[in-house]
Formats: sequence, structure tokens, C-alpha cells
Amino acid sequence: MNSKNPSSAPTFPSNFLWGAATAAYQIEGAHDLDGKGPSIWDMMCRKEGAVSGGVTGDVACDHYHRFKSDIAMMKEMGLKAYRFSISWPRVIPQGTGAINRKGLDFYQALVDELLDAGIQPCATLYHWDLPLHLHHQGGWMNRDIHHWFAEYADLMGRELGDRVGWWMTLNEPSVFIVAGYKDGNHAPGFKMSTTEGLRCVHHTLLAHGNGTLALRAACAQPVHIGMAPAGYAKIPDTETPENIEAARKSLFTVAGQSLWDVALWMDPVFLGKYPDEAPRVFGEKWHHPSEEDMTLIHQPLDFIGYNCYSGIRVRAGQAGLTDSQSATSLAGGGSAASAAPEDLAYPQEHPTGLLSWLMLAPEALYWKGRFYSDRYGQGKLPLVVTENGFCNLDWVGIDGCVHDGARIDYLHRYLLGFRRLAEEGYPVGGYFQWSLMDNFEWAEGYKPRFGIVHVDYATQKRTLKDSAHWYRNVIESNGANL
Repeated sequence: MNSKNPSSAPTFPSNFLWGAATAAYQIEGAHDLDGKGPSIWDMMCRKEGAVSGGVTGDVACDHYHRFKSDIAMMKEMGLKAYRFSISWPRVIPQGTGAINRKGLDFYQALVDELLDAGIQPCATLYHWDLPLHLHHQGGWMNRDIHHWFAEYADLMGRELGDRVGWWMTLNEPSVFIVAGYKDGNHAPGFKMSTTEGLRCVHHTLLAHGNGTLALRAACAQPVHIGMAPAGYAKIPDTETPENIEAARKSLFTVAGQSLWDVALWMDPVFLGKYPDEAPRVFGEKWHHPSEEDMTLIHQPLDFIGYNCYSGIRVRAGQAGLTDSQSATSLAGGGSAASAAPEDLAYPQEHPTGLLSWLMLAPEALYWKGRFYSDRYGQGKLPLVVTENGFCNLDWVGIDGCVHDGARIDYLHRYLLGFRRLAEEGYPVGGYFQWSLMDNFEWAEGYKPRFGIVHVDYATQKRTLKDSAHWYRNVIESNGANL
């Protein structure tokens, strides 16, 4: 697509999904109620030192009991869509086999309540809470997980597929594999070799493919299916052709045997093959997948989803760099045969959220969406921001309000970047702010607050922050007042 020829179409389509997102373990609570089985995060929270403050998601935001009032709050905020995740162990306590009717009834009621409020339900099948029983069978290390996941997807398609039109198979697979199985700071807390990690990557992608097949067969209506991958955007330092190409190259390069590289996850899904350089980069650690496996992974999708919070600036490097010099760049550079991209660190005083990885990079949604669309969508598949948001230390002020100006400024800047995509003719389908409400932030506990709704965890009182009122006005204008 030629970004220099803006489209005359409206900035955002009339059916644009203005939404907010959450995840089951982060908000639901009721961790062992009504037949729910334990997950790996129930286990992780009981591991000494694993979670800041020694807290758990046992209660979290108590959304399991408060979903009706929470949906009324969403309606008050003007949300058009709500991205939630389903707790696999709540509906199939052992991960396979016997279902838990009470767990399914909860999601039935949640979806019905959303539809009654005029809010589009958008379901994520897996947001990190693997049933503990499946973990004991090897979890993502076990190739059979793609069959287990398809069984789960089939169940949810049959239960909700007549009313839920938007589905995401996996949330941030690179994070739950690298952080959970290789770095050990997320559940289940393993520290594996690269060889083992690559097998987990492949099993995860097989689960996505098989789950997609199962959903399409089970849903009673045509549905939109995608996934929600993670990763930094790569942003040209200046918008010269050389720097733009360097940023594109840096984004899709596989180097340094990193399991974070986006092409390792996205190319198999959208292009039907791993990156060409992967066998060379990983050497004897590479697993050489079969054609049958790649066909299963490469299922047609209906949109390009991406979680995006921050980015890394990139400029064109000097020609003639050696392979070893290229490999030392932050994201892994290019080949010695051409100018290697140079990834640039932000200065130490650059604005960040409460978590250091959340660096302010307003162009991130634009460049990531543009590069993804060019490589994977050929300008045809809608781009959906499945997560974008800002974490801070928010509190209810003496006036009873939560004044979160930094979050408003962050969201405003990023949405202007996303609007630029639309103005240049790229298809945009939706935007999900992370998160609807403050919640359990995994290993970080409850200190970082991402919500546009403040939660007092002691009383469970919800307070709309200034950002919630700001976002409502953006939605009402369909983004015209940005």
C-alpha cells in the first residue's frame, strides 16, 4: 500500500470496535468457586517470591460476582466492544474431559448481559491461565496440547459461537512462553534451554491453528478469528526511505537466537513458514517442522491483531558491518552484506509508565500496523489493536475523582498514530484499551494500575478515572475529536 496517497474514506469506519480489554485471571477472582479447577497462575501465586507483595488473583476485582454492574459501567462509558478472556480451567477443570456447567453458565450470562447493553463481546480463548492438570502433563512442552486446545475451542464455539462474533485464540504467546518457560518470571516459572523453548513455540502455534479450525467448525455464525501477539514496534528515527526500510528489517529479523522476534511467531501464522534465516540462526537447536504442521498453523485469519505499548527507534546502519557487529544490536540487526539496522536506546530520562518497558512512543501503533499490514495483510485484513494502555500510580483524590492526565496524554498520542493509518488508507477494525479496570498485573502484583477505572481492592469500589470520561468522548465522536 502506498502511504503517500491518503484515502478519502472516513477516518474510522462506522462499525469500528471501540473497546476495552481484560483477562480472566486478572479480574474474575472466585479462583476455586463453583467447580473451577486450578491454573498455573494459582500455583505461581503460591510460590514464595514469585509475585510482588505475595498477593494472588484469588479475589482480584471480584468480576465473577460483579459482572452485571461492571457491564453497566461499560455502557455508561460508551464502549462498543469488550474483549474478555475465558478461564480454561473454569469451564474444563482438568483441561480435557468433563466440563463444568456452572463455569459455562457464567460466560453465557456475561455474553447475554453484554449484548443486552449493546456491547459487542470479543472472546480470547487463552490469556495465560493454563489448567494445572495440563501443566502436570507437560503443558506447552507437550505436543498433544494442540489437541487439548482444539477440544476447548470446540466447546466454547458451540457454547458461545451463536452470539460472539470476534475471537482471539492466544494472547501474547511470546510472553507466556519466554517469560513462563524460558526466563521463569511468569507461570509456570521454568528456565528452559533454547531447544526446549523452540518446541514450546511450535506447540503453541499448532494450538493456534487447530483451535482456529475448531472454532470455525463449531460456531453457528460466520466469525472473525485472529490472535493477539506482543512485541515492540520498530520506529524509523526519521522518516527517510532508508530508515523506514531499516525499521521494517529490524522488526522482522530473526537473530541472536531470541524467541521474542515477532517473525518467529507471525510468519508461520500468516505466511505458512518460519523465517528463512531461522534454521541458520538456531543451528542444531532448530526442529525442522513438517509440511503438515505448517499447513495446520497457517489457517486463514480475519484480522491482524496486535498488542502494542511501546517501540524502539531504528536508523539505517553503515554498510559493511560484520555478522558479529550486527548481532549485538538490540533486536538483532541485519546481514553483513547490506547496511544493518541500528536500534537506538531512548535516553534515560525518556518518559515511561510505572513499568520500565512502557516507554512513550506515540508512533508505535502506526508503524507496527503499517509494517504488519504490508507483510501479512497486503492492505486487506483489518488492523485491530488488541491491547494498548498506560500504567501509573493512580489514586482517588480528595475531590473523589481520579485525575490521570498522563494516561489521557498517552492514549491521545497513540490514537493519533492509529488514526494516521486510517487516513492513509490502511484498513482499521478496532481498538481495545488496556485495561478496563485496575487489576492483578501478574508478577508485579497490584501496584501498577492500567485501568481507566480505579478499583479499591479493599472495598471493590469502582471509580471512573478522568481517562474513562475522555475515552467516552472519543468514542462518541468516532475519533473525530482526537
